[in-house]
Amino acid sequence: MTRLDYFDDPAAPAVNSVVPSVTVAVRDDGGRLLLIHRTDNDLWALPGGGIDPGETVRQAGVRETEEETGYHVRITGLVGIYTDPRHVIVYSDGEVRAQFSICMRATVTGGSARISGESSEVVWQPVDRLGELEIHPSMRLRIDHAVDATRTEPFLT
Repeated sequence: MTRLDYFDDPAAPAVNSVVPSVTVAVRDDGGRLLLIHRTDNDLWALPGGGIDPGETVRQAGVRETEEETGYHVRITGLVGIYTDPRHVIVYSDGEVRAQFSICMRATVTGGSARISGESSEVVWQPVDRLGELEIHPSMRLRIDHAVDATRTEPFLT
């Protein structure tokens, strides 16, 4: 399934669903950030996805990270909760979703890099080279908050 992201675009179609999702910011000992190249929108992103019925937010973060990257992680904290109605996501099946993402921090506990049906590349990106990648503005906001060492409180929209 493909997706198209609209951001602050009056031409975006009307939203027909809100699905809680997670993203996970994982950094290695060198400070690099774990990113995936998404197959559905051809953009770089933190690993993540929808929360399944019966799953906690932490469980969803661990599962999605492993599914999309091959790494097993332990959730260590909250970056923020992102609910921007200006970010509209249109899927090829007709779903038009409003953003609702809970972004968490995590550390790697095992596994190794591998791609999936949702990720065509898995990389450890140096933070000072994030500008080299095409990243949606709403994802870039989460990333910036995740790597900002001066932030002491989670972000909430």
